[in-house]
Amino acid sequence: MRGLSAFLLLLCLQRVMTDAATARRPNIIIIMADDMGFDDVSFRGGREFLTPNIDALAYHGRLLDRLYAPAMCTPSRGALLSGRYPIHTGTQHFVISNEEPWSLTLNATLMPEIYQRAGYSTNLVGKWHLGFSRPEYTPTRRGFDYHYGYWGAYIDYYQRRSKMPVANYSLGYDFRRNMELECQDRGVYVTDLLTNEAERLIKEHAGKDQPLFLMLSHLAAHTANEDDPLQAPEEEIRKFAYIKDPKRRKYAAMVSKLDQSVGRVISTLATTEQLEDSIVIFYSDNGAPSVGMFSNTGSNWPLRGQKNTPWEGGVRVAGAIWSSRLEARGNIFTQPIYVGDWLPTLAHAADIELEDSKSHQLDGIDLWPQLAGPSDAPHVPREILHSLDDVWRVASLQMGQWKYVNGTTSAGQYDSVLTYRELDDLDPRDGRYPVTIRNSAASRALSRFDLRRLTQQRITAIRRSAGVRCADLQTSCNPLLEECLYDITMDPCEQNNLAYSTRHSDVLAALRRRLQELRASAVTPGNRASMPAADPTWHTCAWESYELHKPRTVPLECEYHGVPCESNQ
Repeated sequence: MRGLSAFLLLLCLQRVMTDAATARRPNIIIIMADDMGFDDVSFRGGREFLTPNIDALAYHGRLLDRLYAPAMCTPSRGALLSGRYPIHTGTQHFVISNEEPWSLTLNATLMPEIYQRAGYSTNLVGKWHLGFSRPEYTPTRRGFDYHYGYWGAYIDYYQRRSKMPVANYSLGYDFRRNMELECQDRGVYVTDLLTNEAERLIKEHAGKDQPLFLMLSHLAAHTANEDDPLQAPEEEIRKFAYIKDPKRRKYAAMVSKLDQSVGRVISTLATTEQLEDSIVIFYSDNGAPSVGMFSNTGSNWPLRGQKNTPWEGGVRVAGAIWSSRLEARGNIFTQPIYVGDWLPTLAHAADIELEDSKSHQLDGIDLWPQLAGPSDAPHVPREILHSLDDVWRVASLQMGQWKYVNGTTSAGQYDSVLTYRELDDLDPRDGRYPVTIRNSAASRALSRFDLRRLTQQRITAIRRSAGVRCADLQTSCNPLLEECLYDITMDPCEQNNLAYSTRHSDVLAALRRRLQELRASAVTPGNRASMPAADPTWHTCAWESYELHKPRTVPLECEYHGVPCESNQ
């Protein structure tokens, strides 16, 4: 009997210890922008419009100076959630268009699955874009306990319908709560709608022992449908009347609403007394498409290239992190970091031990000791595969300070610097920039945890240090005809090709060898041809899991208003 009592006591103690460990785990909040330009956060020095809440997150936390992501939506989100390069998830060639029946590989264990098993409440608010033609591809089948948002690439900011830029497919409604169509609050600006839901989840979570994993994946600043691509509330657009270009004015308003969302999320964490136990990350999934398809006028200045290119303007993204666990809050983090690193890095922060199995074979590395450690923590030597697409014959690999590019997209028409920083249409608030930052909702919430006061001098110094300075153009490179090699630390704007330098022949040879090794490990791209049965006209004007969803016998006329939501009222 005594043995049984001792055994039961041991079980109780183990349960208490497990519960305590879970309670100590931090909430993890990832706020992702879509197609936001590298220079469209004002902490880099831009003055055309300000982003005070995002800037405050960077100044009170750590500004991620060299954060890298794949140059398009699907591969970028897949790398974040899987911790793998796109060549290892079948997403290396192009994004998943809504009418294409494929997904992120099912043989990878995703970030939400890992946190779910560790006792987290896992929530996705907003965009998925990793496949939905079958139910098993969708968020709540891939580790998220809850999803509120859309499955596909983009939607209208008010009516939540999308039309793919391919012939013979109609508009389709795309907004859900878990697996069911969600028609409430139509007409509410979607950035506000998603933020409302994120705030609701945070408030409901207050007081619970279970840690929260929340991914707020915004539509902003991606374009909506081609007939009305840039959308924002009129009262927000009027704030930027000083910007002459009407498209850029709308874009500024879209980014402003996104910035307000960051402030609201951080404020809600603070008012519910959950901020101290949270890790908050903000970043953009890739560079902005300044011109061309899905152009939103976003600026990647002074970097060359844009979304869907191998250049820094496509892969180097704006980002910041805050946590009370960071020893060097208020300092720039200069270590190169890849979005695939977030999985092992945040697992370390949450004291989650990753399994050593085939489904956990990661390309990302654990950088939590560097992020959470002192400001002078030594850099970890590492590689980042930016692109390896043998369909379009594009390869881009970074190893340490060296970056290799061979081949490019769109016949090279987007390879140059595509935008320039505005010097005339300046935000009136910029004259009092430090005051504007300190008065932001995010700064007011974060300042109580400062290790040292965020003064005007410190804001100015960090902002100046965050600016990118280009080297002089010396030797250009045409990646369609030759190999390009850059010292990306000294030449961040990729202006001096070192591929023909005998001093760098060993570096070039090493990059070629590593690319061959990576190519040998690549899986076949998952891309599949468009499926006519996907057309929303056959599915009550909604984007459904069309591989299994039985189509109607008679097609419908699908517009911005009408079914499916009216039939659900």
